[in-house]
Amino acid sequence: MTRDKIRPIIIDTDPGHDDAIAIMTLMAHPELVKILGFTTVAGNQSLERVTKNMLMIAELTKSRVPVVMGASKPLERELETGEHAHGSSGMDGHDLPSPARLPLKVDYLSFLRETIISSFEKVSIVALGPLTNIAGLLTRYPELGERIEEISMMGGGLSNGNITPAAEFNFYVDPEAAALVFASGVPITMSGLDVTEKAMIYPRQWEALHHGGAASRFFAQLLDFYNIASRKFGFEGSALHDLCAALWILKPDLFESAYYHVAIETRGELTRGMSLADRRRVPSLPPNARVLLDIDREGLVSYLLESLKRLDDMIAEKS
Repeated sequence: MTRDKIRPIIIDTDPGHDDAIAIMTLMAHPELVKILGFTTVAGNQSLERVTKNMLMIAELTKSRVPVVMGASKPLERELETGEHAHGSSGMDGHDLPSPARLPLKVDYLSFLRETIISSFEKVSIVALGPLTNIAGLLTRYPELGERIEEISMMGGGLSNGNITPAAEFNFYVDPEAAALVFASGVPITMSGLDVTEKAMIYPRQWEALHHGGAASRFFAQLLDFYNIASRKFGFEGSALHDLCAALWILKPDLFESAYYHVAIETRGELTRGMSLADRRRVPSLPPNARVLLDIDREGLVSYLLESLKRLDDMIAEKS
């Protein structure tokens, strides 16, 4: 499968090392995607910190795309952050200066609505953090579901979790939001741990990028820090979780997938945020999501490195 048109997209994110990598990869391909806006959501760190991170990425890449602050906490719960993996800033390890740019001061739900209805074509959403913003949008404006081509999300896992044995971090942080989105009827592609833990890059593959352009150096700095946490979790390399949701939009032929009905647990004491797929021979409910299950890892790394070089050149041309 290939993409034959430039797709308008909104990126909903909580940067986040792997968020930053996914965002930069999307930025490197204006011939495939047109980024209409960035909305931030509390997740890997507080809303203020992840918004600052997003603004740093925007300044590094010379992007003029609007950055809008979204939800500061989950729909029904207190925020639990990913500091154990991403550090106190949510994106530790780099040497970028604090951003001079400020987020656009508008209501994020109104921004999302206006952006979607103003687009001539249906808009795809690349969701890289907890689904709080997207659930809020579909709850307030359910009619917008018909204007969304697809939500390509990083979250969940059919076989295991990472923040608990049952749950992946994004769905654990706001399980109610994830449950609402999966029940919305909007087309969903889920990049869960089943595929993202196979999206591995190893230190030898990024060491030389310390001597590359602006995007490559930033990437290498992020991975140096991120790999410390990865090793604590038992991985030699670093799993580029959020990159899978981006690559599904850019290069879907890297993946193998299947359709399932996926439900999100919101009440379980031990299973909060668990994503459960009906994989029986005769499912009782129709599929509501495409679930990515496998990836061409070498193809991923090759495409990523090519994208970073392209972005290096694009930044240099704008400087």
